[in-house]
Amino acid sequence: MPAVQQVQPVSGQAAITLSDLSLAYRDRTAVHGLSGRFETGSLTAVVGPNGGGKSSLLNALAGQMVPVSGQVQWGPGLRAGLAWLPQQAQIDRSFPIRVFDVVMMGDWAHHGAWRSASRQRREWALRALQTVGLMGLENRSVGELSVGQFQRVLFARLLMQDAPLILLDEPFAGVDAATTADLLALVQQWHAEGRTVLAVLHDLDAVRRHFPRTLLLAREAIAWGDTAHVLTPQHLLRARNLAEGWDGRSPWAEPLLAAA
Repeated sequence: MPAVQQVQPVSGQAAITLSDLSLAYRDRTAVHGLSGRFETGSLTAVVGPNGGGKSSLLNALAGQMVPVSGQVQWGPGLRAGLAWLPQQAQIDRSFPIRVFDVVMMGDWAHHGAWRSASRQRREWALRALQTVGLMGLENRSVGELSVGQFQRVLFARLLMQDAPLILLDEPFAGVDAATTADLLALVQQWHAEGRTVLAVLHDLDAVRRHFPRTLLLAREAIAWGDTAHVLTPQHLLRARNLAEGWDGRSPWAEPLLAAA
């Protein structure tokens, strides 16, 4: 297996260190032999072809998957202090629950399942809704919301968690442009505050504009480091070729490759 292209030296303290990590999903390899580190305070996009292991990696970091082999090492306090946003498709919105109650779920670490939240924490929940542009909708059922509105609710829940490590799995999929811009601004704010943020994304143009570091993953790491040096035609072509080897077809990254 070719060596991972570490295109930029790492420095500083590691939030997460991966050592020869391998993951499997339904008896198929999802990630193989992944080694590297996410630095504390870094903002990293995880990109690659469909089926390349991106969501599996975040699921493993969120404690939803057990590695087949290898290790995940955490910086101090980070394993217990992470916030995870799964894909919307994994969330059942048919349950009758209010917007405010979903946001307050992000505060369970403070008040637990059986104690009432303090007045201050409830005020913070309303402030989180205001931050994401949903003030006045706190009593609305989540089933009545658009995809973009519901994603804003989930980001408000992340705000309540106040976590130093944030994992986002396709946070802008199916979301309108205005909502994407607002939520991207919030991601930038988290980065400025020194939080460590990992996001699975498909829009490579957005990655180039907003994410300083990128992991290009196609079951194995193709390149990992500075975004400008990771998203090169050579690296994208290798990722596409690996994907085509899985299923015989892959349009992933075609526009960027054609323009190169």
